[in-house]
Amino acid sequence: MTQPERHPFEPFTPATARVLFLGTFPPQPHRRKMEFYYPNWINDFWRVMGLTFYGDAQRFCDTEHRQFRLDDIKEFLTARGIALYDTAEAVVRLRDNASDAFLKIVEPTDIDRLAKLMPQLRAIATTGTLAAEQVATATATSVPPIGRYEEITLNGRTLQHWRLPSTSRAYPLPLDRKAEAYARMLSCVGFEIAENYRFTDK
Repeated sequence: MTQPERHPFEPFTPATARVLFLGTFPPQPHRRKMEFYYPNWINDFWRVMGLTFYGDAQRFCDTEHRQFRLDDIKEFLTARGIALYDTAEAVVRLRDNASDAFLKIVEPTDIDRLAKLMPQLRAIATTGTLAAEQVATATATSVPPIGRYEEITLNGRTLQHWRLPSTSRAYPLPLDRKAEAYARMLSCVGFEIAENYRFTDK
């Protein structure tokens, strides 16, 4: 039997975090451009963040070297109050790729324990279907439609669980449309975002 692969990163949980982004699990080491979350060059999470907050998809990208600007990313996350982790502590890869469709979760993340680290947390945002299903299972709630939220309870607090479109390029939605979905969630949670992504209807 294939040995489970354990999560390679510690949770990134600034004490001031208002939103926690949860994916499923990082890609294999050879697909990573940095030892941090959403490290695959062809995953657009950091381009979405650049568009949403700065109106610039390349804000966190070193395109010449096809690398992400990790120091800038960590400074940005800490200043804004954004946390990152995943819904699996350990997985078995059923195929040699980064697709959620071929991940078997053998140890789910204790989301309740994770949320306790962030007293100002208002929302959990899942960045894919499998992650959304894991949060729904852990909180005995329904999986929200993409771009919407369900209220959940974690350690006595009512939070929003937003299901967002995957930032993988395999997910068939243009980059600017993905950024719109992320911007709407962030705006609803109270973040100041780029002017062209602000919404009057919350």
